[in-house]
Amino acid sequence: MNKLKYIGALSMPCMVFGSLYAGGYWPFIVVGFTFVLLPILELVLPMSTTNLTKLEEAVSREDSFYDLLLYLIVPMQYGLLVYFLWIVTERAMGALEMIGYILAFGTACGVFGINVAHELGHRKSKYEQFMAKALLLTSLNTHFFIEHNRGHHLHVSTQEDPASARRGEWVYFFWFRSMIGEWISAWKLEFKRLQKKDVHLFHWSNAMVQYQTIQVLLCSSIAWYFGLWTLVYFVIAAIIGILLLETVQYIEHYGLRRERNDNGSYEKTRPIHSWNSNHPLGRIVLFELSRHSDHHYIPSRKYQILRHFDESPQLPTGYPGSMLLSLFPPLFFWVMHPRIDKLMARDLQEGKPYLKH
Repeated sequence: MNKLKYIGALSMPCMVFGSLYAGGYWPFIVVGFTFVLLPILELVLPMSTTNLTKLEEAVSREDSFYDLLLYLIVPMQYGLLVYFLWIVTERAMGALEMIGYILAFGTACGVFGINVAHELGHRKSKYEQFMAKALLLTSLNTHFFIEHNRGHHLHVSTQEDPASARRGEWVYFFWFRSMIGEWISAWKLEFKRLQKKDVHLFHWSNAMVQYQTIQVLLCSSIAWYFGLWTLVYFVIAAIIGILLLETVQYIEHYGLRRERNDNGSYEKTRPIHSWNSNHPLGRIVLFELSRHSDHHYIPSRKYQILRHFDESPQLPTGYPGSMLLSLFPPLFFWVMHPRIDKLMARDLQEGKPYLKH
């Protein structure tokens, strides 16, 4: 059953393809399923805080089935990309219908293009890292590979991390601060790496130079073969995928901060520095991304063996519902701030002031 439930995640790219094929208003079903039906179901379905036993964890860790599911997403995402480009070029449609197509593919970019790339990007093998970069390319977000692994995981839940939301920060302001900050951070990380090797900052070995060049070539190829308007539709869909990522990052660490040690460094990242959700459907669709505390505690742990921690702060609903809630900042603050205050009070009582405003 632990294997079978993850097969359900493949229903999402199939739904995106089916909606694009059907046309009309069917593509809006993807958005409705993700941000209406899923949040409603997660409000009524029971959560599970159960972790695998040591034996189950050892077996699951080495089972290639879980890896193959991720690998399968790569050709599926690229199939959706080519089909999207072809259909918006060849099929006559009105403005509202086009919006549906863009939203449907943009959702695929965020849920699969970036999310699965995030999982594969933490793997050690070169071919898995290559697949991660290939998936990020479909959202024009290849710099995420650099910044997330070498920047975000180092600075998470601190002022230095552009992808950690501050208490009272509106998600709409966070989008711009995070997107711009992450792009600049990726350049800085590459410059720092090349300086240590005494290599020119804009040498071809600079991964950011490579990634930006590849993205320009992809966009140029789309404009040349499919036309300029198709390129515009693709870029908008890619931006939607990126905004979905940024909204997820907003809720993952909202208002949580790591304490500075006496020497000025930050304390080790703990399970308390990420918001979790044990709501079942979001866990499956997002390949356990919502068990985020364990991911930051041990980034190398594969998605199928991520654990629940009792001390981890819990979101009021699953990731899709929490993302939707974040779009209404006053309501989001009203729900989240008492939870943060409760965490701070608990830690102060225990003599462990890990959280700061």
